[in-house]
Amino acid sequence: MKRLGTTLVAVIMLLTSWTNPAFALDPFTGYLMAHFTGEASDGQQIYLAHSTDGLNWTDLNNSGVVLRSTVGTRGVRDPALVRSPDGSRYWIIATDLCIGCGQDWDTAINNGSRNLVVWESTDLVTWSAPWLLNVAGPIPDGRNAWAPEAIWNPATGDYVLYWATNATLNGVLKHRIYQTRTSDFRTISTPQVYIDRVGTQGIIDTQIVEVPTGVGNYRYVRASGDGQITIEGGNSILGSWSTLGNLSGIGLTGSQVEGPMWMKFNTRNEWTLYLDQYSSGRGYMPVLTTNPSVTSTYRLPAAGTYNLGGTRKRHGTILNLTAAESTRVLNRWPSIAPNRLQSYNYPDRYVRHANYDIRIDPSVTPAADAQFRLIPGLANSSGYVSFESVNFPGWFLRHSNYDFALVKNDGSTAFAADATFREVAGLADAAAKSYQSYNHPDRYIRHYGYLLRLDPIPATPADATFRKVS
Repeated sequence: MKRLGTTLVAVIMLLTSWTNPAFALDPFTGYLMAHFTGEASDGQQIYLAHSTDGLNWTDLNNSGVVLRSTVGTRGVRDPALVRSPDGSRYWIIATDLCIGCGQDWDTAINNGSRNLVVWESTDLVTWSAPWLLNVAGPIPDGRNAWAPEAIWNPATGDYVLYWATNATLNGVLKHRIYQTRTSDFRTISTPQVYIDRVGTQGIIDTQIVEVPTGVGNYRYVRASGDGQITIEGGNSILGSWSTLGNLSGIGLTGSQVEGPMWMKFNTRNEWTLYLDQYSSGRGYMPVLTTNPSVTSTYRLPAAGTYNLGGTRKRHGTILNLTAAESTRVLNRWPSIAPNRLQSYNYPDRYVRHANYDIRIDPSVTPAADAQFRLIPGLANSSGYVSFESVNFPGWFLRHSNYDFALVKNDGSTAFAADATFREVAGLADAAAKSYQSYNHPDRYIRHYGYLLRLDPIPATPADATFRKVS
């Protein structure tokens, strides 16, 4: 009986941790927003912003791209941040879509990517290579896969992954919300229709928030863009939902705003429903409520009470952060201005990446190919630096067999050592800089035939001397 009692307690604790994703987590103290910024190719990538109060946001990575898609269309929109119930794993899932990168809206709607783009991390700062997850391929006449979201379902012990697909059903072609189940965002169950509006009314954006006991009459509330911003309530994710109203009472309709994004404040039972003001091109604005299931409680914020930061923030997601998570994120993407490395003896040439090779060239186009952030060294942060690409964040100058390339950080000790250098007084001019290898301290970064190499001090020290300029 004692053993049985111990077993039952363990099972109850496990079930409790499943039904309450925050059960095993420390208190939340901050917020992380993942978003895209617009139709430019760089705008259709992953950006991050941090907030301590949920209303005033600071762009991370100096407002630059944090994750860049290298698969599918090589552009991503509508990112969703997902945390595992125990906080040990994270995913970003996003629309595989790049308007203006060889694809227009008509193609995207009627013959777009059927895939989502997925990244995985164990710490929120080091992310896997992206992979494609085919969610719309199994849907008859499925023509695209847009605006993914995912939520842990305690009833089944896995995630409900849901998104919009344009498909013909019962003779009507339109966007509907489909759902599938997954535990790893690599394999999925057969997609099923999740939300289908009456007649020809389509629906693209929807996001669900879990509401604590004692607030309203529903465990879950979802907001959807379907001509209005429709609010619905339900007590199970895959069960029935009741229409509760919309936001027309505060002057907001689907013709003005889209991309609903929920955020609960960490210190009180109050929520913000962020909405993307796409029709006016102004990005997100917050709408506040103390009860998501009662539309009469929604209110617009007072002027000057929020600041979305320097970039235009479009359809994304917000993750409440523990103190440890905030620290990791802020340490990984501090505010470090980009620099260029100008050759000392060829001052019209700058260190740049070209097809992942590293060389010195004049008149670099695009200019970001010659811009790097000199972050604290990956292998040793005391007196050492690593060179992170501005337009390929997470990719660094790394030597291999004494040659240099731009390589994605794989998190290994070997990578960190190969990508770390001591910044010392210039070998040809103490007012300039030279860069000594961390794991081959008798060798320095130098150019030879305009290519970068790692060599002992050359006969011409100017080849290993650079000026660090803005």
